[in-house]
Amino acid sequence: MRIYAVADIHGRPDKFELIRNNISKFRPDVLVAAGDITHFTKPDHSIAQMGNLPVPVLAVRGNTDRPVVESLCEKYPNISLLHLREIIVRNVRFTGISGTVLLPFRSKVRFREKLMVSRVAPLVNEDTVFVAHPPPRGSLDKVLGKFHAGSGGLRELVLKKQPALFICGHIHENPGQMYLGKTLVVNCNIRREGQQGAIVDFTGEGKPQVTMLQDNTMPA
Repeated sequence: MRIYAVADIHGRPDKFELIRNNISKFRPDVLVAAGDITHFTKPDHSIAQMGNLPVPVLAVRGNTDRPVVESLCEKYPNISLLHLREIIVRNVRFTGISGTVLLPFRSKVRFREKLMVSRVAPLVNEDTVFVAHPPPRGSLDKVLGKFHAGSGGLRELVLKKQPALFICGHIHENPGQMYLGKTLVVNCNIRREGQQGAIVDFTGEGKPQVTMLQDNTMPA
């Protein structure tokens, strides 16, 4: 399976055009949108653009996606929300958590983060692709290159359950990939110029193969 992972579109038409072009170029089986799809206002237009993409979309909400985004997504048959749900695509298991609460130099997926993490934990195992907006604390989450701003609850979940892949965004300065234990964490945000997300080739067995897309990048 080929996954095209993006986050932090922030409702920008040029970013949706970039995504559409990369779908045509790399032919993914599924698009994963790890939050901040919209930018507070006029979310219907942004969700319509995502709903018209020619691939299935698996999504979670981020801090700029108001709750109405969920009902808007339900209007489009190609968009599925991952929040506290398991969705299987080509034998690969996906799940996730929506939301992000911004706190000084750290993030939570909810104010009652421990409860939310406990609810999703039974859906996560070593074969899972887990999707959330913020990174686990300490992994691709440095603000200004200095301060870790990820979620402590998500870090605990990853270290306990060790999903195969963790897809996130939120920290615009820190796109990339790294391991947290046995879990490959991918910050696929496309907020800054030149950042185009990530192509992930994953069969559900073995290690995912990730190519971070910059301008003029092709996966091997």
